[in-house]
Amino acid sequence: MTPSRSRTAGRLGYYGTTGALAVLFLFPLLWSAWASVRTPHGFGLQNFRNMVHYGDGIGTYLANTAAVTAMTVTGTLVVSLLGGYAFGRFRFPGKNVLFLATLAILMVPYPTILIPLYVLLGRLGLQNSLVGLSLVLVMFQLPFAVFMMRNSFEAVPQEIVDSAAVDGCGSLAALLRVLVHMVRPAVATVGLFAFLASWNEFFAALILLNSSDRFTLPLAVVDMEGRTFGSIDYPTLQAGVVFMAVPCLVLFLLLQRSYVRGFMSGALRS
Repeated sequence: MTPSRSRTAGRLGYYGTTGALAVLFLFPLLWSAWASVRTPHGFGLQNFRNMVHYGDGIGTYLANTAAVTAMTVTGTLVVSLLGGYAFGRFRFPGKNVLFLATLAILMVPYPTILIPLYVLLGRLGLQNSLVGLSLVLVMFQLPFAVFMMRNSFEAVPQEIVDSAAVDGCGSLAALLRVLVHMVRPAVATVGLFAFLASWNEFFAALILLNSSDRFTLPLAVVDMEGRTFGSIDYPTLQAGVVFMAVPCLVLFLLLQRSYVRGFMSGALRS
């Protein structure tokens, strides 16, 4: 086989494999979209109307989810920026031990500590609270987020830090005015991960939230299953799935370049 034919065969194999994988991953979403507009009388938006008026109203669940997501993303970014900056640019006693202890949280299956956290939040007066749920989600996101930010700050050349110091910037000023712009891809990656995790979180919300008026979208969508004598309303359920998936897809498409750069620009260096 000639080199040109070999390259052509390689490209065909590559595009065939990636196309098959794309179809495989997109099929569930496309099926949900098709099922969400299917009605006993054809196609329409009746399933979405049922979803909008379900329970306390989709607006309540959307507002709760947006609040939890905003607090989780903000808390994760603030703490991981400061923590990653400290681990990446400073030396202090116990630095490595503390960093390893932070990463060790990844080894603990989070469902196993939800009950102790439920009791702790009750003593703090944050039980059945969106703020309490957000604090728990921030804690779950911090190991990965701090790891990403620490390695990103370590990849910043020392000359840039020295230039900021010569211009009169202290440690915090250098972070806010200079370094944060250097690690924007990592910030976008951490923010995207925190958004996806908090927007779609079900198990922690199921344990920590008791009142239906404080349910998030995942809880409301699952609750739609048993709305009629325990039978599953699949069309309305699929409408809820599509409603939840659209913001995630849009945000990922908007941030995909920064997301890829966050991993490629030293964010995963050892």
